Amino acid sequence: MRDYRYYQSIFTGIPKPLAFVDLDLLGINAQQIRLRSQGKSIRIASKSIRSVALLKHLLELDDCFQGIMCYSAPEALHLTNHGLDDLLLGYPVWEPVWLEKLAGAVRDGHTITFMVDAVEHVDHLEKFARQMRVRLPVCLDADMSTDILGLHFGVWRSSVRSIEQALYVLRRIAASDHLHVAGLMGYEAQIAGVGDRVPKSLFKNILVRMLKHVSRREIRDRRALLLEIVRQMGISLRFFNGGGTGSLHWTGKEAAITEVTAGSGFFAPALFDNYIDFRSQPAVGYAVEIVRKPVPGVFTCAGGGFVASGAAGRDKLPKPYLPKGASLLPNEGAGEVQTPVRYRGNETLKLGDPIFFRHAKAGELCEHFSRLYCVSDGRILKEVTTYRGDGL
Repeated sequence: MRDYRYYQSIFTGIPKPLAFVDLDLLGINAQQIRLRSQGKSIRIASKSIRSVALLKHLLELDDCFQGIMCYSAPEALHLTNHGLDDLLLGYPVWEPVWLEKLAGAVRDGHTITFMVDAVEHVDHLEKFARQMRVRLPVCLDADMSTDILGLHFGVWRSSVRSIEQALYVLRRIAASDHLHVAGLMGYEAQIAGVGDRVPKSLFKNILVRMLKHVSRREIRDRRALLLEIVRQMGISLRFFNGGGTGSLHWTGKEAAITEVTAGSGFFAPALFDNYIDFRSQPAVGYAVEIVRKPVPGVFTCAGGGFVASGAAGRDKLPKPYLPKGASLLPNEGAGEVQTPVRYRGNETLKLGDPIFFRHAKAGELCEHFSRLYCVSDGRILKEVTTYRGDGL
C-alpha cells in the first residue's frame, strides 16, 4: 500500500528536499518490461536512470538485461571506470577530445559502439581510429519517422531516411580498415515516446493512435529491408536495436530486431501515465516540505520546480501525487523557490509535512539530486549516488 502515510513514515526526520527510488516497485516495472519485450534482450537506456548503482542493480535483476545505451561520451567513460561494459553511444560524438579518449578505451579492451548516420561521422571517426591504431565498432542509426499526408510523424534524428542513404553510409564504413559495422538501430520515437491516452485530449489521442497504426507497418517493413540489405553485403551484425518503453510489446515481435531498449519504464515518470498499452508503478519520486499555508486548502512548498526538457507545456511540469488530491495551481505551476499546491483530500497537513512529486521524465530528476534513498518494505535500505553525486 504505497499511500501518503507509507512514504511519510519512511522519511520522518530526513531533511528535505529528497529523492527516492522504491526498489519494490522498480522490480515490478522491470518484470513488466521483461514480459513485454517478447523474449528479446533489453538494453538499458542510461539517460532514464543516471545512477551507476541503479544501472548495476537492474543488470543483476535478470539475464535479459544486457548492455547500456549511453547518451554522452563523458558518461560512457564514467561507466567504464565503474566496471560497466557493452556500451552503445545513442548519439554521434564529434568532440575530438572525447573521441580520442573513447578510442583509447576500446583499445584497452572496452566494448563501446559508436553511433553514425552520415558519411561525415564516419570520416571524422576514422581519423581517431587510425590515430589510436584501433578498429572501432560502429552502429548505423536509421530514421524511422513517417511522413503521412505532409505530416512528419517522428523526431528529427537521423539523416538516413532511405535504403539508398543507408547503403551509401554502410559502404563507406565497409571500405574502412579502421571501422566495422557492429549494429543497426531504428528507433521509432513517434510510437515509443508519444502518449496516446492524454487526459482531456480525446481527438488528439485518436489521431495519434491512427498515426501509430500506419507507422508501425512502415517501420516493420523498413527494418526488415535494411537487415536484408546488410546481409547481402556480407556484414555480420552483433545487434539490431529498436524500440523504447512505449513500444516494447510491438517491436519485440519483429524478427529483424535482436534487442530492444528500455529506460523510462523502470522509473515510470508522470508522462508515461499517458499510454493506452501499458501501466507502470511510480517507482521514483521526490519530496519537498510545506513551509506556508497562505489560505485554507493551499499549501506552499519550498522549491520543487523541476521542469522537464522538451517543448514547453503543462505536461513537462512535475506532478504532485501524494497525498492524493494534491494539484498544482495553473497560474503558478512549479517554482524554483516555492511551489503552491492545492489540496482536496482527507489528510491533515501541517507545516513541515512533505508533498511527494513525480518528475515528468525519468532520469532528469537525478540532475537535481546528488543522492537517492533506496526504500523497500517500508524502510530505507541504503543511499546511492546519481551522476550528479559522482561529479559527472
